[in-house]
Amino acid sequence: MSQPALYTFALSIWSAAAELAVAELDLDGKVEFKQTSLLEGQNFDPSFVKINKNATLPTLVANGKAYTNTTDVVDFLASYSSKKVAPKTGVTKAVHEDSIDPNFAFVAARNDAELATVGSGFANIFTVTRLGGLKKYAATPEAAPYKSFYDAKIASVSELAALYAGQAPPAAKQGFFNASTSLWDAIRVFYLETLPASITAGPFIAGAEPGVDDFHVAAWLAHIALVVGGEKDSEGLAALEKRFGPVPPKVAAYWKAWSARDSWKKVYPNGSLH
Repeated sequence: MSQPALYTFALSIWSAAAELAVAELDLDGKVEFKQTSLLEGQNFDPSFVKINKNATLPTLVANGKAYTNTTDVVDFLASYSSKKVAPKTGVTKAVHEDSIDPNFAFVAARNDAELATVGSGFANIFTVTRLGGLKKYAATPEAAPYKSFYDAKIASVSELAALYAGQAPPAAKQGFFNASTSLWDAIRVFYLETLPASITAGPFIAGAEPGVDDFHVAAWLAHIALVVGGEKDSEGLAALEKRFGPVPPKVAAYWKAWSARDSWKKVYPNGSLH
């Protein structure tokens, strides 16, 4: 039986959840990693869209079956490993709610000042290069069966590119600001209330050792810390405090427990968050 194939990318937020799972579940060498560059739009290659109609990472293929969302991928890895950890609870579902989407947090802006900052940084570069990859793959004969997917995705990314270029209609810009504000309001609630309440015995949600919930939440929290200014894990708590106020003690302990683990150091080499 061939090894499961795990499609990931080093800068992918949710790929980190799967990568933490591989490391924590002693699956190194038992899963084949296939790097798929989101920056170059490789996830929009028709051969990948054939595997995952949403073209998202992580994606895992095992025994002819594709697992095409983060929750299913991590659940498979947990079942595939001989090491048993606490299964997911409602926390996993909560951290994947669109209302606190970390991918949107990466590109969001609540006002003109934030739009100018985000639009002149890596989010804009990522958007432009992603759009280029999309259009390149959409133009290939192999993309024809997925035309509706490519058309919708190109339209969506083009709208974001127009916002960053200052070419979006005023109503579209205000709608983006409103959605971004709602996002950060919901993130604040999850970070300050939902997450601390989910950590009981600690330091992890699952207890003394990470469980399935923790793989997801750790990836989410690391990325939010990056977006608010913590490029390194050593800067994460300070960046979170600057944005949200005093760090809940359970969250501080959670961060310190994770960042000390070998799995974390492997997924976030040299402490660089993503």
